[in-house]
Amino acid sequence: MKYLALDVETANSDYSSLCQIGIAEFDNGKVINKWSSLINPEDYFDFFNIELHGIDGEAVKDAPTFPEVYEKLSLWLTNKITVHHMPFDRVAIARACEKYELPIVQSTWLDSAKIARRTWEEIAHKGYGLANLAAMLNIDFEHHDALEDAIAAGLIVYEASTIKELTIEDWVDRANKPINLYQGGSSTIKIDGNPDGSLFGEQLVFTGTLSLTRAEAGKIAADLGCSVTNSVTKKTTMLVVGIQDSYKLVGHEKSSKHRKAEEHVKKGTKIKILSEDDFKKILELDK
Repeated sequence: MKYLALDVETANSDYSSLCQIGIAEFDNGKVINKWSSLINPEDYFDFFNIELHGIDGEAVKDAPTFPEVYEKLSLWLTNKITVHHMPFDRVAIARACEKYELPIVQSTWLDSAKIARRTWEEIAHKGYGLANLAAMLNIDFEHHDALEDAIAAGLIVYEASTIKELTIEDWVDRANKPINLYQGGSSTIKIDGNPDGSLFGEQLVFTGTLSLTRAEAGKIAADLGCSVTNSVTKKTTMLVVGIQDSYKLVGHEKSSKHRKAEEHVKKGTKIKILSEDDFKKILELDK
């Protein structure tokens, strides 16, 4: 699985003020080629930016300008899949091209933050910054060095691809779809139960990885009479627990849904917590 990962640093709050570019080429999770260069932004350095990355006017006084590295950058990126973390880096490259009236570099851009949010449930809505993800995945890197950041983003994508069993080409499509995909491509799972089913009235939630897709399992449960939703609430009566991903647990023994269900049980809510095998046995006995 081959792709590039890119990161940039800027001299000030103007995205076009590039002062460093780093690119790493990945093949099956290994860096096989890399390039990094300081850039003279022909602009001022803000103290805040210097504090972040340690690059100042003195460091770049003899560095090439963006037009001087543009051809090499284009050779690296054109017609390639290029990973970046959050929109900043992609926008910065485009803004630098506009600043110098150069053609926008054409690459297939892929945001590693989007990939992470669609892989690890606990950071789907917050905590998906590069440093936090790297810490979560035990990726050691020097933050705010363009090449180091690029490599970290590339490694995050490889970890996500391994967990989700998706290729980099799969991610190009998947990253632009809702974070959670269930029945009909919806971002949440909500299926009303069959009123004639033997378990009609039950409110069921799934957690963890099942042998079936959530959509398939949800349909089976709904046919049996269960109303299927995505979140554990006071109305939940059944929680089916699949295989738990240690990355998603973040040091916990159980998923957030599982822990929430147990909290409700302690407060008197009647929730049956089942393994997927238990769930399958109910299905068998209902036939």
